[in-house]
Amino acid sequence: MRSLLKVAHGIDRLSELLGKVSIYLILVLLAVGFYNVVARYIGRFIGQNLSSNRLLEVQWYLYSIIFLLIFAYNLKHDVNVRVDILYTKWGPKRRAWVDLLGTLLIIAPLAIIGIWMTINPVLQSWGLLPNGTFGAWELSGDPDGLPRAPIKSLIIVAFALLLLQAIAQIIKYTALLTGHDEVATELIAETASTDLVE
Repeated sequence: MRSLLKVAHGIDRLSELLGKVSIYLILVLLAVGFYNVVARYIGRFIGQNLSSNRLLEVQWYLYSIIFLLIFAYNLKHDVNVRVDILYTKWGPKRRAWVDLLGTLLIIAPLAIIGIWMTINPVLQSWGLLPNGTFGAWELSGDPDGLPRAPIKSLIIVAFALLLLQAIAQIIKYTALLTGHDEVATELIAETASTDLVE
């Protein structure tokens, strides 16, 4: 179990890193959005177009990247909406049972289905033709827009990261249920900030 917990902690570190990357991407998103607004108004004032569809799509892509990369981080920190009275009053082992079953029966299958269902659309976006060869990438319908294939590929990456974090959570819940009580402290520390909100 200790080697599995090391794997889980490695996955946790990856999720933490992506959470931090997302924070910096939010700053980039704000800067691009601010530029787009200022450029639009100054451009109207001086009679020139200072922004472009490409910059507007960069803003949209950044938002999508942040949204997709944060899946695993949210699962690790249990930052989801809970509207139940019982769960908050249960002990760590009972919570671990509920979380283990929810992760095994809902989150992991959802991630696997998400990966499976997006493979073909993503490949088509990269230009996969019915004859098995590759053609041109899917491009934005807007003039001067960006290619769609890279951002669509992140959907698969996001579901894969969610699945990895689900595996890490399953390992931690199983460790807790099999007598590794130090994991309870770790799980409580991960969700401490969410318990304050609830």
